[in-house]
Amino acid sequence: MPAPDRRYTGGVPRLALLACATLAFGTAPLTLAQGYPSKPIRLISPYPPGGGTDATARIVALALGDQTGQQVIVDSRGGASGRIGTELAAKAVPDGYTLVLGNVAPLAILPGSGMKLTYDAARDFQPVSMVATSDYILTIHPSLPVRSVKELIALARSKPGALTYASSGNMGGPHLAGELINLLAKVSILHVPYKGNGPAAIALLTGESQMMFGSGPSVVPQIDAGRLRALATTGPTRSMKALPTMAELLPGYEVTQWYGILVPAGTPKEIVTRLHKEIAAAVANPKHAQALVKLGTQPLSMTPDEFGAFIKSETGKYAKVIKAAKITPE
Repeated sequence: MPAPDRRYTGGVPRLALLACATLAFGTAPLTLAQGYPSKPIRLISPYPPGGGTDATARIVALALGDQTGQQVIVDSRGGASGRIGTELAAKAVPDGYTLVLGNVAPLAILPGSGMKLTYDAARDFQPVSMVATSDYILTIHPSLPVRSVKELIALARSKPGALTYASSGNMGGPHLAGELINLLAKVSILHVPYKGNGPAAIALLTGESQMMFGSGPSVVPQIDAGRLRALATTGPTRSMKALPTMAELLPGYEVTQWYGILVPAGTPKEIVTRLHKEIAAAVANPKHAQALVKLGTQPLSMTPDEFGAFIKSETGKYAKVIKAAKITPE
C-alpha cells in the first residue's frame, strides 16, 4: 500500500489542506448567499434621466433597497440606444453588486440587427427577472392637423418625406415603432434620433419634430397638460381606455417596451436566486407596484429561465422587422 502524501505546506500536511479546501468550497455558496448583500448595490440605467428606463430604475432601486435592507444606487449611463451602459454592465465584476436595467433595444433589437457590439447579450449576461412592461404612445405636436392614426397616415401619404418622428436613438424601440408604420402603411416618415426619450420629447414639444413614440413618463404629463396630443398605443390590447391600438388600423402592428434586471455572466447562482426572490417580492409589493403603474408600466416578474427565453424570442422577432424594413445598423 503506497504511503500517504505527507508533503508539507507551511507546516500543514497536504492531505489536510485538500480536506479543508473541499470543505470550504462545499460550503462557500451557502455562506455567499447568506451574507449577500453586505454593501450598497449599483443599478446601471443605460438611458439618461427623463425617460421610462431611468424612471423605472429609480422605482426598482427603491423597492429592492427596501427589500434587501441595502442601498441601491442608480448609475445613469445613457447614450447609443443603451449600448454604453449595457457595455459597462457586461464588463463589471460578477459579484452581484452591479445590476443593469435592460430593455428591448440593447438586449434584443441591437443583437438582432447584425450590428457589431462589444458585448454579447446572450453570453455576457445572466437574466434575473423581468420587472415591468409598457406600451409606447404615438404622440404628435398639436400643430399637426390630425386627430387619428388614419388621418396621420393620409397626411403622410400626401407628403412623402415631409413628416419626421423623434426617437430615443437609432435601433431603439421607438425607432422600430416608426419604421413599422412605414412598412405596414407604405408611407415615408423620416426618423430623427436623439439621446434618450427625454431629449426626443423636448424636440417634439418645441415643434422640431412632428411626432414620436414616447414612454409614459416622457409624454403623459405633456399630454395631460394639452401640450401634446396622443393618437394610439402600440401594444396588442388597449392599455389606455381612451386610445385605440395601432393594430386596430394596421393589423400585425405590435411594439412594446419591457424592463428587466440582469447581472454579468458568472455571477454565482446562489446570488442570482436571491436577487430574483427579492425582485419578485419588491415588484409585488403594492407600494412599489402602484408606483410602476402610475409610471405607465405593468409590473411583471419572470424566473431567470423565463426571462432568458423571452429575450431570445424578442431578438428573433425584431431581426425579422429590421430585415423587412431594410434598416442598416450604423
